[in-house]
Amino acid sequence: MKVLNLYFSSTGNTAKVAERITATVEQSGHQIDTVKVTGDQALDLLGYDFIFVGSGVYQWLPGKGLQEFIAARLAHYAAAGEIKFASPRRPGKKVVVYCTYGGAHTGINEAIPAVKFMGQLFDHLGFEIVGEWYVVGEYHGKYKDFSSGGRLGNIQGRPNQADLKDLAEKITGLMGV
Repeated sequence: MKVLNLYFSSTGNTAKVAERITATVEQSGHQIDTVKVTGDQALDLLGYDFIFVGSGVYQWLPGKGLQEFIAARLAHYAAAGEIKFASPRRPGKKVVVYCTYGGAHTGINEAIPAVKFMGQLFDHLGFEIVGEWYVVGEYHGKYKDFSSGGRLGNIQGRPNQADLKDLAEKITGLMGV
């Protein structure tokens, strides 16, 4: 099985998750390509059997670099005739879409649009979305104080080892190990 770990991270929270994904997939005996997205990149998504795609949440959406990547890949695949009416499933093509989020104002509700946005490219390409994961992540920089007083309570240090262990167990279950 050919696996891709595609992510955008500007604070390091999503990078922690991506690193755990890579390590867990490798431990399960599968080869994985890990790509940190910085914008449009010529990457053949259809060449992979299983994709993990994730980002932090920025005003309810994934990071700008991943938004640009998605728009460019959608245009590329549409021009190539790979986007079909009714988006028929491609056998054996699966994706997990995830985000890291702080949810200081409305909790997980701030993160749901980002995951749904990212998933649309893969749904249009016929991938089966087998997971939508929401991982709590602390705030950094000028928003650091949001980590201790938001709707989710104190989220300093997240994602933490317990969060990453939970992810590893989910990944192991999905990879059939």
